[in-house]
Amino acid sequence: MVLGLKLSGYQRVIQKTLVLVGNTLTVIGCLGLALGSLGIIDPEIFAIEISSGVRVIGSVAIAGCLLSAIGYGILDLQER
Repeated sequence: MVLGLKLSGYQRVIQKTLVLVGNTLTVIGCLGLALGSLGIIDPEIFAIEISSGVRVIGSVAIAGCLLSAIGYGILDLQER
């Protein structure tokens, strides 16, 4: 339940989508950072204007973590 209310079907779909997209972005971002640090790929190909490529790849991983946290938070509140 979220704040004493049971989640409806579309809210569960939103929660599962947030978790799936968040976990996927986190894996992609971490993989990109690992490949960049090993020298397999050049992270500077992801550079946007004055932001370095490492910062952009890290931002993808951080965004994924935030989306996953929101999705898992909804799930946690639902179980209470």
